[in-house]
Amino acid sequence: MKPIAPGTVIFHRYRGYGVLTAVNLLTGWVSARFGSEQRSLDLNLSTDEVQHADGEPILFRHAAPDRMPHARLMAMVRELHRAGYQRLYLYSWPKPSGLHWRWHLFTSTRNWMHRPWREGWYGSGGDYIFNPIMGWGDLPGATTEELIQALAKFDPEGLAQALGRDDDHTEWFESICEALLPGYMYSLSKEHNSDKSFPEALPIYPVRRSVPDYTGPALPWPPGWKAKQRQAPVLSRSDYLFT
Repeated sequence: MKPIAPGTVIFHRYRGYGVLTAVNLLTGWVSARFGSEQRSLDLNLSTDEVQHADGEPILFRHAAPDRMPHARLMAMVRELHRAGYQRLYLYSWPKPSGLHWRWHLFTSTRNWMHRPWREGWYGSGGDYIFNPIMGWGDLPGATTEELIQALAKFDPEGLAQALGRDDDHTEWFESICEALLPGYMYSLSKEHNSDKSFPEALPIYPVRRSVPDYTGPALPWPPGWKAKQRQAPVLSRSDYLFT
């Protein structure tokens, strides 16, 4: 099945041609606007016989999709590390509600507390379930290679800053990906509602609802993490991006 996202042209047997305005891949519900109608119509992909403009049926995936993009991002970062872009880092942490996780890619100096921000290099699982893209010109369902190509085209200057060696982090990240992909992601934060101390092992979470909780071996925090935790972070706009 071809991917869908807001802006996809569809056909409905009773309404004719329309355009999707919202997509929720966790529930199978979409919203669409038809013709000159001012209001969007909610449709269920399991029962409302929605089609692409070319007539191909749009069917709801009974296998639960990713509820967060972090595993796809981890696979992309791993491939870029292998290509020599070892100064590329993925920071992920939970929203205050604990329902979704944020993500932030950054380059150059590996400083977990003072991360440089570039437009399009951050996002949230809360947005991803409605529009399953990263935000740098990629398409829903893009492969790892396609994600890399889209990022390189979107911000070549930013990606160029990731060129260079960081052997300690690259080795750690490779081992983490080997242990977790494709069903799990890590969180560089203490578990939600836990005490003030950070756990000894890296917190791990499934990226799909159908995946059981992680029961594998304990995984270490990234190199330099504990030292960074002793530094008082400087508040900036990044502290308020995803409230």
